[in-house]
Amino acid sequence: MKDFEVTGLKLDEMDKKIVLLLQEGISVTERPYLELANQLGVAEDEIVERLKAMKSVGFIRKNAVATNHYKLGYTANAMSVWDVDPEKLEQAGLLFKELGFVSHCYERPKFAPEWDYNLFAMVHGKSKEEVNEKIETMKKTIQGLFRKTDLIYSTKILKKTGIRLKE
Repeated sequence: MKDFEVTGLKLDEMDKKIVLLLQEGISVTERPYLELANQLGVAEDEIVERLKAMKSVGFIRKNAVATNHYKLGYTANAMSVWDVDPEKLEQAGLLFKELGFVSHCYERPKFAPEWDYNLFAMVHGKSKEEVNEKIETMKKTIQGLFRKTDLIYSTKILKKTGIRLKE
């Protein structure tokens, strides 16, 4: 691979090796970057610093666990969608975060009249009844901030990875 530059950061062959290994997943250990460093024959600090540099320019957005909720027994998984006043979106999102059971929450544009929802919040449960109870709690929590809501239940995991580099 030739070196290339992304937003002022020059990436080299070692950066590519790091990304290729990371996108395959890392071990659940006390020091996963040390294990990665050992595989590549470099110091753990070098891995950490390179990852920080890549993240600082947006080349890497996040490094997170991708949970398979179905394997954990959470078979009722629903995206709740909300029609929230734009000036109240941040407040509603922060209130959802405080509940502790919303796995992710984000703003999306409306496409009226077909789609009037601008706040999305994922909820997981072991039954539809559990999810419905959580949705009722969410409704009470942001009462007066939304006009309407709906639920979209998932039936399978469609994607659990980001963009992949090729060798």
